[in-house]
Amino acid sequence: MPTAIRRYQGVVALLLAWVLAAPSPADPRRVYDGTTNPWLDAVGHLHVPGQSRLSGRRVHHREDCSATLLALPGRASADTVVTAWHCLERYGDLSKPILFSLPGQAPIEARRLADGGGMYADWALLRLQRPVPGAQARALAVHPAEADAALPLSMAGYSRDHENGAGDRLLSYDPACHIRGRERGYTETDCSALKGASGGAVVQVAAGQPMYCGVVSAGDGAGRSRYVPVALFRQALQRHLR
Repeated sequence: MPTAIRRYQGVVALLLAWVLAAPSPADPRRVYDGTTNPWLDAVGHLHVPGQSRLSGRRVHHREDCSATLLALPGRASADTVVTAWHCLERYGDLSKPILFSLPGQAPIEARRLADGGGMYADWALLRLQRPVPGAQARALAVHPAEADAALPLSMAGYSRDHENGAGDRLLSYDPACHIRGRERGYTETDCSALKGASGGAVVQVAAGQPMYCGVVSAGDGAGRSRYVPVALFRQALQRHLR
C-alpha cells in the first residue's frame, strides 16, 4: 500500500475516533477557572458558517472550533488568530461572518488570511476586525523553535463533550502531556482532547514563559492526539503576525 494512502487512512481513522470518542474515566483534563495559567485567556471559540450538500441540496450548518490569539512580543493588543484548516473547509456562505469570541466578550468578525490548504497542513490564520486589548486577554507569543520533546506540553480547547467540556461551553486543557513522535505535517502526543478542540493551543513553558507551539488538529479523547507545529506555518506567521 502506498505510503500516502496509509497516512491518509491514519488521518481519517483519528478524525473518526475524535467524532465518536468519549472522555476516558481517567481524563486528565481540567476546566479553566480563570485563576491559574492565564495564558489560557488567549484561547477562544471560533464559529464558522458552513455549507455542504445532502441529497443534492445545499445544507447550511455551523462548525464550532477553537482558535488562539497570537501577537508579537510587547504588543498592547492582538488581532491575529490561528485555527485548524479543517474548521474552515466548508466555509462558503459569505453572507455570514466567521466569529471569534473570548469568554465574557462580544464576538469579533474574522477573515481568512492564509491556510495550509489541506489536512496535511491543517492550519489557518485569520485577522480580527478589531484588535483585542491586552487588558482583556494577553495574546500568546510564538515559540522560536520546535517544542522540546523532553519537556511537558499543555493542550487546550473547547471540547464538545458533556463532562469537562460542558458541550463546548467551558475551556478545558490537559496540563501536562508529552510528545510521542513526529511525522510529516504533525506532532503526535498523549494529550487528551476531543472534537471541538480543533484549532486550540499547544503550549510549552520555556524560560518561564508560555510559548505557542502549534495548533490542535485531532484527538480521540483517550490520550492520543496530534497538532501541527508552528514550524510548518512560521513563514505565514512572519508575514501576517503583528
